[in-house]
Amino acid sequence: MSTHTEPRPPQQEVSGWAIGGIAFAATMMTLIGVFQILAGLVAIFDDDFYVVTRNYTFDLDVSAWGWLHLLIGVGVLATGFGLFARKTWAGVAAIMLCMLSALLNFFFIPYYPIWSLLVIGLAIWVIWAITRPGAIET
Repeated sequence: MSTHTEPRPPQQEVSGWAIGGIAFAATMMTLIGVFQILAGLVAIFDDDFYVVTRNYTFDLDVSAWGWLHLLIGVGVLATGFGLFARKTWAGVAAIMLCMLSALLNFFFIPYYPIWSLLVIGLAIWVIWAITRPGAIET
């Protein structure tokens, strides 16, 4: 029986900025998820709400955009709750879903420009907050 133990690397203390960044990111993800869900439901239930531009390269049916927004919104909302619980999977999923949300809203700009730009900005801000050193524990 050996009493030899391997030395543990010193744990780096998580800064208050990192913890605040995660709380901010979780709050914004919850908000973005609700925004996406509302935009999706509006598109699904009322095809005439969004004005469709002519000759747009990515001309999908408004209902199709609605379903995409709804699905992304549910994922973002659930991941926001995971961030509140400080789950590591939620940090990785948050980055991926925010990138997907920003991309989806980039293609949605001709349909609803101000709203789309707002959600893109919030998604980028969340990615920034999550990628700060010490923000996500492994």
